[in-house]
Amino acid sequence: MLSDIEIAQHAKLVPISKLAAEIGLQEDEFEPYGRYKAKISLEALARRQDRPDGKLIYVTAITPTPAGEGKTCTAVGLTQALGRLGKKTAVALREPSLGPTFGVKGGAAGGGYAQVLPMEEINLHFNGDFHAITAAHNLLAALIENHIYHGNALGIDPKRVLWRRVMDISDRSLRKIIVGLGEKVNGVLRESGFDITAASEIMAILCLAEGIEDLKRRLGSVLVAFTQQGTPVYARDLEAVGAMTVLLKEAIKPNLVQTLEGQPALIHGGPFANIAHGNNSILATRLALKLADYVVTEGGFGSDLGAEKFFDIVAPQFNLKPDVAVVVLSIRALKSHGGVSAAQLAEFNPEAVRAGLSNLAKHVANLREVYQLPLVAAINKFPADHDREIEVVLEYCRREQIPVAISEVVARGGEGGTELARRVLEVIAAGENRFRPLYRPEYSITEQLALLATKIYGAAGVTYTNEALKALEEIKALGFDHLPVCVAKTQMSLSDQPALKGAPQGWSLTVRDLKLAAGAGFVVALAGNILTMPGLPKKPAANQIDLAPDGTITGLF
Repeated sequence: MLSDIEIAQHAKLVPISKLAAEIGLQEDEFEPYGRYKAKISLEALARRQDRPDGKLIYVTAITPTPAGEGKTCTAVGLTQALGRLGKKTAVALREPSLGPTFGVKGGAAGGGYAQVLPMEEINLHFNGDFHAITAAHNLLAALIENHIYHGNALGIDPKRVLWRRVMDISDRSLRKIIVGLGEKVNGVLRESGFDITAASEIMAILCLAEGIEDLKRRLGSVLVAFTQQGTPVYARDLEAVGAMTVLLKEAIKPNLVQTLEGQPALIHGGPFANIAHGNNSILATRLALKLADYVVTEGGFGSDLGAEKFFDIVAPQFNLKPDVAVVVLSIRALKSHGGVSAAQLAEFNPEAVRAGLSNLAKHVANLREVYQLPLVAAINKFPADHDREIEVVLEYCRREQIPVAISEVVARGGEGGTELARRVLEVIAAGENRFRPLYRPEYSITEQLALLATKIYGAAGVTYTNEALKALEEIKALGFDHLPVCVAKTQMSLSDQPALKGAPQGWSLTVRDLKLAAGAGFVVALAGNILTMPGLPKKPAANQIDLAPDGTITGLF
């Protein structure tokens, strides 16, 4: 089988103007960015407000492992399969970050014969959205420093500046830095640091803003510092909103590209699900629901992260109701949760598969019992999977009355996903959706965290550090105690400890700090040892990437 990039480079793409016309966009509603990409105007959504929404299919997964699950591949392949079945469909996804692209995880354009294209451009600079977010974020940081340097009329306490800097490259050496070194003209000496752009509150704001005015309101509400007297300082106090909005005026528009088989793909925004809210922009999702009868979207990592944040933060805010959830798993990943080392995953071991089912069971319980969502389990089949190992999963699903399908979209594209697509359509047609969020809007931060820990993660309770308790009191004093909570924790376990596989019990969720993201409209709870600026692995993917003399990119995937 060809590599992902070879498959992408051999594909014949539909010109973006033709694709836009096919899905009903008018000429004044999109702006081509080259031959195969476009930005869609915000007016396109406004003009279609009265159209009924299509059905929303939410793709999530079991807890990730290095063995791989294939969630994005499944989302794209399912979209292609629905297209093969004659359904008017679209996929809405997040944009890849350069951090994972040059690091260890890879891009986020799918894989094999289930990709969105042009994959090289999507996985690299795309249409400049990440750069615009980085620039807007760092402009605010510069305005804060400049205000302090030129007299500090607001009385900002340099030791209580909350706004760090961001960049879209993983660089552990920038997690903590000192700014203002040297002579006085170089600024005020203080400690700062960098986060990755995907963790920026500006990223979350862009993904949650309903338009330009809402974007401005949210930007103005960003808490950046406190004064010497403890008074909060917001971005609007620094007169930063206008310039930041200008930097984001193109980035707020959803991007239109296509799947390998020609279905529309709206790719917009890129917050990580382990350190941010982990879902593509609300504008892209809403527009897709107006343009297609079936919309496939996905959130980062497992149901405890991206899906939970969609169900509890995004859906209630925008009155969205997913029609079905697809939970992706692989035999290799189940073996990993069953205690098998990475070196032995290819070995025949049905007992390890059976042991790993505890993780699948927890994610199914989350979706079925907590969120009351109908679901389909998708077995992402790898070439080395043994039929008897797959039968272990099929037998479990039959016993638990879980609709299940084998997916081979990576190797066979949409054709390999038709069984899954038919099963999803059957579940939607049954109409058993009673979706509900985990908690109500009036719940406090501690009430939300208690529910998340015990109901979603399987913890015995929640433990707060002194730093977290102090931050909680400060958030209460500012009047934000009832904002939804966005938990930042490891993606490698249902717990806050990466080494705990399967469905661990008897542990306590440790909240070490709380960060107010007033512009985004949630509170970030930092759990365990999660980092907001990743580092590169010993052998980063960047070492394999090159450009041939004819302009062909090699080694990307």
